[in-house]
Amino acid sequence: MKVPPRTRRALTRAARDTSFLALGAPLHLLMGFLLFVGAGLLAEVVDGGDTSAPVVLGVVVVLGILAVPALTEAQIRRFRRLLGIGIARPGWRRPLRQAGYHCLTGAFLGALETLLLALLLAGAAGSTVYGWIWAVPSEWRAAHPGHLVQALYVTVAGLGALAAVPALAGALVRAEAVLGPRLLGPDAREDLARRVADLTESRAGAVDAADAERRRIERDLHDGAQQRLVSLALNLGIARATLKDLPPEARAVIEAAHEEAKAAIEELGDLVRGLHPAVLDERGLDAALSGLAARAPLPVRLRVDLPPGPAGPGARTASAVEAVAYYVVSEALTNVAKHAPDATRAEVTVTRLGGILRVVVADDGVGGADPSRGSGLRGLAQRVGSVDGTFRMSSPVGGPTMMNVELPCPR
Repeated sequence: MKVPPRTRRALTRAARDTSFLALGAPLHLLMGFLLFVGAGLLAEVVDGGDTSAPVVLGVVVVLGILAVPALTEAQIRRFRRLLGIGIARPGWRRPLRQAGYHCLTGAFLGALETLLLALLLAGAAGSTVYGWIWAVPSEWRAAHPGHLVQALYVTVAGLGALAAVPALAGALVRAEAVLGPRLLGPDAREDLARRVADLTESRAGAVDAADAERRRIERDLHDGAQQRLVSLALNLGIARATLKDLPPEARAVIEAAHEEAKAAIEELGDLVRGLHPAVLDERGLDAALSGLAARAPLPVRLRVDLPPGPAGPGARTASAVEAVAYYVVSEALTNVAKHAPDATRAEVTVTRLGGILRVVVADDGVGGADPSRGSGLRGLAQRVGSVDGTFRMSSPVGGPTMMNVELPCPR
């Protein structure tokens, strides 16, 4: 017989809840038992009738202290295995809160779990009372002529108890699912700090992976497509210089193809430098920015001040931070050439102060740049934010325009 999916899910959930509560009852009641024994021993110590009571009380207290982290670990495993709820292990942090859970909340929950399990057993026994009746001697049945009617009442009560157990168990499990993580795990501030640390680490890994992918693409373009275009341009140049007896139309086609190949090489070179310039890895940020300033269509005054840090005079800033700084300067100079044709000069200042790399790009254009209306400036801000940097821009109408970027550069 095929069990309907809804019924199968309900049975599975009821079995899970019952197992969860059955395992939780002894864990919750253990600390209550130790407290009960300790209270009795304390009363004997006060009375002074038993000289061994102080020693036994000390042993019980030590066992109770050691039981707190052990019970916490057992409860964490119980929540994870049966409910799929992960609770961060607090260790010896917040011991009073853990002890309060096991001594007060746990004892109360253990009592409820025990009562619910007793109700389950009573319901199972009551619903099968007819079987128990036929198992007793026939003399007893003969001596109790109304036992069948009484058994009917007991059976109905047992079935009612069994019907109520899943709902009660589900409610108790939901209550424990709320109380357990709050009292056993880290508090909201610790959890938030842990999540922030995890997100920061994962984002740093994503930034490093993206930077490595850009380097791979740059190498593939430089060693593959760019070399093929250079070879094509050389062949077209040789043909253009040696084939003098071709018709004018053919010579025009070769000359046009040669010029297109050279233009493609130049555009591909710009693309490769925009992805991740090789000079940035080979000679550092100062040399890479010098190349940008030399290729800019307007005079650029560049000042790079990277004093040696704690790691030594030869230490470099993190490659991801250098790449962001290079991209910021490159995009800023491109924007000046594109959107500020009246600008006569630009200034780029890069300084490292402690653990901060500061990049300032300024021009004497008419201003009016608005980061909220330009996708390029928003992309710059997002790129700076990917390494926890800050992006500020001042561009009043009439100028000047100044872009201020601060990038953390831990050693």
